[in-house]
Amino acid sequence: MTRLANLLRDDAALQVCDHGDGLAVVFQHGLGGGEAQIAQAFPSGPGLRRITLECRGHGASGLGSRRPFCLSMFADDVVAAADQAGLDRFVAGGISMGAAIAMRLACRHPDRVAGLLLVRPAWIFDSAPVNLRPIAGVAKLILDHGPDNARAIFAQSETAACLQREAPDNLASLFGYFDRPDAAPFAQVLADIAADGPGVSASDAAALGIPSLVIGNAMDAVHPLSAAHALAAAIPGATFAEIHPKALDSVRHFAELQAEITTFLHTYSNFRSLIPL
Repeated sequence: MTRLANLLRDDAALQVCDHGDGLAVVFQHGLGGGEAQIAQAFPSGPGLRRITLECRGHGASGLGSRRPFCLSMFADDVVAAADQAGLDRFVAGGISMGAAIAMRLACRHPDRVAGLLLVRPAWIFDSAPVNLRPIAGVAKLILDHGPDNARAIFAQSETAACLQREAPDNLASLFGYFDRPDAAPFAQVLADIAADGPGVSASDAAALGIPSLVIGNAMDAVHPLSAAHALAAAIPGATFAEIHPKALDSVRHFAELQAEITTFLHTYSNFRSLIPL
C-alpha cells in the first residue's frame, strides 16, 4: 500500500510516496519519471519502506516559481521529504537523475545516508555531460518551436537515427518528452537539469565509507555503462553489477534490477541496526 503525503517547498506543492514498512530506502526517479517509474524498478517485498519524492514538475508535483531547476534544489527537497517522514538515517538511491541526487545526498549528508544504490547513472562528477546532449537538444527544440513542430524536427534528425540504431529505449524516452501534456513548461526542467551536475567531486566519492551498489547496462547512450563503471571505481568498496539491457528485454531487465537491489539490501544486514524504523 502506498501512502501519499504533500510537501510544500517554497511555493511548489510536491507529492511524497511512502510504500511499505521496514528498512527505509529513499529512492528517486529519473528525469521525466515519477512514482510509476520507481514502482516498476524497486522490489516490493516485505521488510522495506521505500520513500520517493516526485521532484518539481514530475508526477503530481508542481513546478513552483523558483528558477533555475537544479540537482541541488531537488536534493534539498528530498532531505525535507525524509525529515517529514521521520527518517534519521536511510539508504539513498535512484535511477539516472535519481542516482545523481542520491550521490549528492551521500556526499553532503554522510551522517544520514547509510548506504547507496546508483542505477543507470547519467552523471559522474561533471556538469552537462556529453551523454545528456540529446536531452538538451530536445529541450531546446521544444522551447524554440513548441512540442508538435519540435517532435517533427527531431524525428528527422541524425540524433534520432543514431539512437534508433544504438539505443532505441533512449529514443522512446526522448519522444515521450514531446508527448507530455506539460511538454512546453517541462522543457525548462529538461534544459536546466541536463546542463547541471551533482555538485560532488572524485574526492567526495573517495571519502564515502558506506556500502554502495552501482548498476548499469549496455545499449544505453544516455546512461553509458562507462559512467556506472567510473562511479563504482570512484567509491571505495562499491559493488558493480551489469544487468540485461532494457532495450532488448524490459521484463528481464527489471527482474534482474530488482534481484540486484534485493540482494544488496539483504547482504548488508547491519543496515537494520543503523536505521531506526
